Amino acid sequence: MPNIRILLWGALALILYYNYAAWMHDYGAPLPAAMTKAAAGATGAGAGTLGDSVPQAASAAPAPAPSATTAATEQAPPGSPAPAPAAEPQAAPAQLLHVKTDVLDVSINLKGGELDKAELPEYPLRKDAPNIPVTLFDNADEASRYLLQTGLTGGSGQAAPTHLATWVSAQKSFVLENGAQELRVPMTWTDGQGLTVTKTFVFKRGWYSIDLIYDVKNNSATARNLASYSQFLRHWEHASRSYFDVETYSFKGPSIYDGTKHVDLKVESEEDSKFSQTITNGWLASMQHHFVAAIVPTAGEPFKYQLQVRDHEYLLSATGPAIDIPAGANAQLHEKLFVGPKLQAQLAATGPRLDLTADYGKLTVLAKPLFWVLKSVDGITGNWGWSIIIVTALIKLVFFPLSQASGRSMARMRAVAPRLKQIQETYKDDREKLGRAMMELYKREKINPLAGCLPMVVQIPFFISFYWVLLETVEMRQAPFMLWINDLSSRDPYFVLPFLMGAAMFAQFKLNPAPPDPMQAKIMQFMPLVMTVMMAWFPSGLTLYWLTNTVLSIAQQWRINKVVEAEAAKQRS
Repeated sequence: MPNIRILLWGALALILYYNYAAWMHDYGAPLPAAMTKAAAGATGAGAGTLGDSVPQAASAAPAPAPSATTAATEQAPPGSPAPAPAAEPQAAPAQLLHVKTDVLDVSINLKGGELDKAELPEYPLRKDAPNIPVTLFDNADEASRYLLQTGLTGGSGQAAPTHLATWVSAQKSFVLENGAQELRVPMTWTDGQGLTVTKTFVFKRGWYSIDLIYDVKNNSATARNLASYSQFLRHWEHASRSYFDVETYSFKGPSIYDGTKHVDLKVESEEDSKFSQTITNGWLASMQHHFVAAIVPTAGEPFKYQLQVRDHEYLLSATGPAIDIPAGANAQLHEKLFVGPKLQAQLAATGPRLDLTADYGKLTVLAKPLFWVLKSVDGITGNWGWSIIIVTALIKLVFFPLSQASGRSMARMRAVAPRLKQIQETYKDDREKLGRAMMELYKREKINPLAGCLPMVVQIPFFISFYWVLLETVEMRQAPFMLWINDLSSRDPYFVLPFLMGAAMFAQFKLNPAPPDPMQAKIMQFMPLVMTVMMAWFPSGLTLYWLTNTVLSIAQQWRINKVVEAEAAKQRS
């Protein structure tokens, strides 16, 4: 028994350590503004704002970030005088294209052809406000700025259709008509010297992925050097996690895939804020809970990935290799974008391992198949709540042999409880003899005192996997079960499920034999109360899983107790 007590104290110390580490991670002081500015300067962002940063192709000569004057003269005819520098640049009125498909409602700014707004009509922001959709991009003000900027960058001193250039479109509104499977949104830019670029966004029915195509025609007298780039510009604030809001545990910020592994970049980290790497067959994304915007560069081409952080904005960009377009020649460049919910099938079809943006943490290897089974069962039941109950029963069935062996050991321990208590009273002043006598009893009756812990240990990985599946899977977002449970991804509004779960755990405690060690007995007695309080703020789907598992365990142990009692009575007779 002393060994079990040491294990319990060790587990408690480990839990306290990890809680302290998590607290320091979540609530440690953010980097000062001066440090983030220094990090931005180290990446060569220049003196302008991050939104004015135009990346340079790998083979192009470095050039400073364009100022307001540079942007104004970018398409000026040859020989025209440069405008005088302006003390305070005046923003031109936004010229927006409205694009509407069956799943997206997008605004594209003709300045740079950037995505200024993307609404998701099929995903309400809140359950009680079905007419207010989730919006991914925003250009209303600095505090909410979130843009997807795309363009072509050229050599030093050459005009190019960057995200600072102005494009032209023949129409202002594009709608995916009934029966049509594809919607193309073209816009054109020219430098006035023979170089014409048509930038086309291609939307598809039912899909959140967007094809981005550049058709380049070089009718000028000289060769041109161009490279495609895409970047996210987003405002960020220091995020504090809250036990009372599980959504805060989902990562929000820049993320990349380098062809082998997925990495979340922390904007408050001095090292991550200077991230720069050349990557082939990767992607970059701007993450948030349940939703993601991603850029998938051309496959097989090396792109330079870079993160810049300045004040409370970050710029995550991918710049492709420069290509030479001879005079009189044409060229086409292609990238993929994704703007929408973390639907894993669509994500996987859009880019290599893009489904990793639905991040299940270190137990992905267990959570992925668990989600697949849940989704398959949901295809039959049409209800995620019943799917959780059925999958919990299936998991219980898989581990039935282990639970059966453990249950029989617990039943035997219950049967010898009076003799065990007598031994404790006999040797209460001699712990050595007490331990020896108890071990002899366990050996004679073929009882493993630790057997009752094994099913619990096995369940922990599934418990954690269920937690992350419920937290990260957008299919379960706002998914109703029955009666008052109208969102399995959020807590029970009336705390009924946590109370029922606590009651079931207490019944399970009474059904099983009390631990021989008084300290263990007290811990186990208070465990239902602790779990009830803890689970009160967890997603109701997770509480439903634990309640179902506990009820099934009670039924199994009750049956085993009856069988063992019958066997013992038969032996006595």
